[in-house]
Amino acid sequence: MEICYLLAFPDSVETNSQSREQFKGLKDAPYFQPIDIDLVTLGEETIVIEGYAVMITRQRYDGVVQMVECHFDLRDPFAPSVLQERTKIQDALQSRYIPEAYRRNGLFEEYTILLVDSTQSTPDKWLEKNALALANFIRSQREVLDKEEIGKILASRTRYSTEDLTLVDWEGAVIIAPHGDFQSDIVLLKIGNYQLLRYRMLDKLIEDMLDKINETFFQNKRRPRATRGLIRQIAEHRLEVMLDFERAEQNLLLIGDWYTAKLYESIHNEFYLKDWKESVRSKLDNLENIVQTVKDNFIMSWENLMDRLQLLGWVILLVGYIYLYMLDAGWINFP
Repeated sequence: MEICYLLAFPDSVETNSQSREQFKGLKDAPYFQPIDIDLVTLGEETIVIEGYAVMITRQRYDGVVQMVECHFDLRDPFAPSVLQERTKIQDALQSRYIPEAYRRNGLFEEYTILLVDSTQSTPDKWLEKNALALANFIRSQREVLDKEEIGKILASRTRYSTEDLTLVDWEGAVIIAPHGDFQSDIVLLKIGNYQLLRYRMLDKLIEDMLDKINETFFQNKRRPRATRGLIRQIAEHRLEVMLDFERAEQNLLLIGDWYTAKLYESIHNEFYLKDWKESVRSKLDNLENIVQTVKDNFIMSWENLMDRLQLLGWVILLVGYIYLYMLDAGWINFP
């Protein structure tokens, strides 16, 4: 059987001189293709890891995320001994393609897909017969899972016809398709992983901004006074995050074919994308409130400063008036 191993990690470029491509291979040419995602192919190669030939395709999505699609064959992916081989291959691929900083902080996505081109029985019967092995494969577990957990792992199924079936879980998937027609579903699983990573990236950006604001204005005992430049910098950064969030939220609403939409809905649910979106939106709202509070405090500080300067001015005028009065009254004599 063939394994498709996906890796996604942040990979931003300021300018993209390469021409944008169209997503290809979606079943039945959907009415609306997800063309709002800028897709650029970076290269293809074949490498050998642990004696296995691995075919690699690298693409960049929207100039912010690199997606690495890796294909290799395993003799028996359900065998316990093969799990160790698979782990070595995947670890080697991570070390080769994912920058060390993202490997350390975990800001990347990995996803394993089992590709099955034929079964001796119907896809559903084959799934039930190999339920335990498939559940262990998807979750990369050696331990025996209970029936309830296995049922949850194998629950989300989407069919295009009676001969094929796609099973989606948050850690992995199984695609059963005659004649090796896997690519259309792989495309959607790549988009789902991209979407998940985008939300995670936005979440981290917001957390970093909140930490910076907290450190600058609340934790530092000798914290600097708020300035127009600092407030403008925070507001501009917040606006950039908001625009990225709106783009991440809108750029996948264009999928219109019935099967494509149904499968993506399953991916959307299994990847908890709605929960991620609501979490990021909530943090954006909190960030907006905090920025507004900083602005209000700056305005109040500025008004207090102006009031003090005005009071100081009146005191200077009063002192000058008293001096002139005393001088005019002869109370002060010049030598």
